[in-house]
Amino acid sequence: MCRFVIYKGTSPVQLSHLLTRPCHSIINQAFDSRLRLDRRRPMNGDGFGVGWYDSVYDEELGSQPCIFTSVTPAWNNINLTRLAEKIKSPLVFGHVRATTAGSLSLDNCHPFVHGKLMFMHNGALADFHSFKRRLLSDLPDVAFNMVQGNTDSEWAFALLLSKLPDPDAKTFTLETLRKAMLETIATLNTYAEECGITEPSLLNFCVTDGESVVVTRYISSRKDEAASLWFSSGTEFSEYAEGGHYRMSKADKRESIIMIASEPLTFERADWMEIKTNHMVVITSKMNLLQIPIIDKFYVPPSDPAALNRATAFAQEKGLLNPRKSLTVEQPPPPVIGRRATTETRCC
Repeated sequence: MCRFVIYKGTSPVQLSHLLTRPCHSIINQAFDSRLRLDRRRPMNGDGFGVGWYDSVYDEELGSQPCIFTSVTPAWNNINLTRLAEKIKSPLVFGHVRATTAGSLSLDNCHPFVHGKLMFMHNGALADFHSFKRRLLSDLPDVAFNMVQGNTDSEWAFALLLSKLPDPDAKTFTLETLRKAMLETIATLNTYAEECGITEPSLLNFCVTDGESVVVTRYISSRKDEAASLWFSSGTEFSEYAEGGHYRMSKADKRESIIMIASEPLTFERADWMEIKTNHMVVITSKMNLLQIPIIDKFYVPPSDPAALNRATAFAQEKGLLNPRKSLTVEQPPPPVIGRRATTETRCC
């Protein structure tokens, strides 16, 4: 399975503080994933990508994100290391890839881009070949012609574009992106049901327009756990000890940094909170974070004991394990006081 990280801040971050310097950065996760049991493919070495938005709008350059991708392993790309030391951005997507669908090529490296929008996926569409032709036939030209590679992830992005009133719009409301994401998941579930597919799909999607971010932790199952996903927030993400040991600090109640990651970038348990399975996380342009349940036939309400007892075997087979008991920490976790996400339903 792949790994991704998202950074959104009121001030630009130097990319190296996300990608290369932390001892458990996304690049180090590519070859040393702490939340991975699958040893059939123990490394995310099938390419990587990083996307970012310029801190200051330049009319000549436009508002589209900048993208750097490569099919080489992230830990062995000197150009990534060089760029990461010289680039700053207030909104960054990073992704390391372990192929589950699609060939090893630049066209298949995340993030995918269309206009202002940037998209990543961790997971897989179960038996995608069974409904791929149906999905393609439902796409308008603007979405169909966007696809350059052959991954299920990029076709999922094309489907999301088809749910937008205007994929080429200069601006998008948060509600527009949120609604398109929900409709994308619902449509994929419909395809799977009509094809008689019983294996769950793992749909950790994320999309941004450079202002707000919409992320899902989702699995099309009522009994299985989704792929891991965590968030952290505070006022400063910095190195506190030699060797790339980072932590998230919180100097006041304001949120100036929000990070979402497949796997925590630090070993400080108090830095990170697990996002609930089958929930959507929204980061607004004003740095508010909402965790919202995705209510469909696969949603299990918190009052149902099954919500706390989802099975982990399926995620383990796909290279993921239940992170609640497996995250190694360097010290006993302190009490979590005032650690929150603004929610439409209360976070755990």
